[in-house]
Amino acid sequence: MRSQLRLRVGGLAAYQQELKWIALALGIASTIAIVQNWYPLNLFLSLPFCMIWAYHAWLHTERQLKYINLLFIAFYVYGIARYFVIAQGAA
Repeated sequence: MRSQLRLRVGGLAAYQQELKWIALALGIASTIAIVQNWYPLNLFLSLPFCMIWAYHAWLHTERQLKYINLLFIAFYVYGIARYFVIAQGAA
């Protein structure tokens, strides 16, 4: 019942703290993936990390943070698409 109430009242904004914890876990996992050279896992972990922070920037109207995260989202989408194109060509 409580989760249904949260969804009706504030949408994702009601889960702001939970999303921040998820973003922290994704950021740590992404950093480990980079250090361990687990490509492309770092791209797949970093994309949702940036999407969560872009959402929070929209929520709190932090313009600079929003545009920086949109830029990184574009880089990660490019990297993921490039990975699949190269993997497709190698097969």
